[in-house]
Amino acid sequence: MDKTQAKAIGLPEILRLLGAEPARIRNGKAWYSSPLRQEKTPSFMVDLHTNRWYDFGEAKGGDSIDLVQCYLQSTHEAHTLPDALRWLGNMTGGAAVPLWSPPEKALPESELVLISNRSLQHRGLMNYVEKRGIAPLLAAKHLRELRVRNQATGKYFFSLGFANEEGGYELRNPFFKGCLRPKSLSFVRGKAAKSIHFFEGFMDYLSALSQAGQSSFGQDVIVLNSVSCLGQALAYVQNYGYRRVYTWLDNDPAGEKATARLADFCKTQQGLLHQPLNRLYSPHPDVNAWHMHQRGLRL
Repeated sequence: MDKTQAKAIGLPEILRLLGAEPARIRNGKAWYSSPLRQEKTPSFMVDLHTNRWYDFGEAKGGDSIDLVQCYLQSTHEAHTLPDALRWLGNMTGGAAVPLWSPPEKALPESELVLISNRSLQHRGLMNYVEKRGIAPLLAAKHLRELRVRNQATGKYFFSLGFANEEGGYELRNPFFKGCLRPKSLSFVRGKAAKSIHFFEGFMDYLSALSQAGQSSFGQDVIVLNSVSCLGQALAYVQNYGYRRVYTWLDNDPAGEKATARLADFCKTQQGLLHQPLNRLYSPHPDVNAWHMHQRGLRL
């Protein structure tokens, strides 16, 4: 990876690789808890119009490469320019990652309103899932086509919608990734309830189905939609009688931490075995990146 490619990666994607999600998004600025230190009040700002960041607690900022160098320094790792480029190359696995473009990539989720909800028909959305290696028929079985209004701007947009357990939807289109609140996990009931699969996002879930040549798993599935929903997910497993937990979480610090937490939880449940599947799609960052690589696809 060279400097031009590295600077084109959206800061929200780099922060996601570090396990960080925005605490709030408003007026084209996303606020995070700093990845460079521990803090209770988010003071790390990303300007989504310019793809620049500023950490008010550290009084420093910069571009994508600067962020990676500061992060490596904060973890006492070598943090030269080649080190930062190598880190980005390793974390993305050489796969296509979301590039920065000006909003609408950063619509404030709290101001999104559902206008319509129907079966998947939009040609642009079907082209998008095909580019991610998902057949439109499979996508149509699991996803909805939503028309959403951003109240702050008055603009409308179409999005894939993946329903969660609280009546909300995970949203995805080529230019936006977000949530129509409330935020929650998604539970997919299988025919056999002896095993359960954990995925971080619905694209990973659909990618695994595509790799298996199936339209559904025989076992239960939980799509976390965010590793922050892991605590909620454990209640679905505790004392339920499952015999095996399969985890398909991301190969990044947040995914590794969540996998380890699940492994520890399984040890507290009698007869419950944990089987992480990370090695199947390593060194790629997630299941969808691996699936796209297998199919020779790039966004």
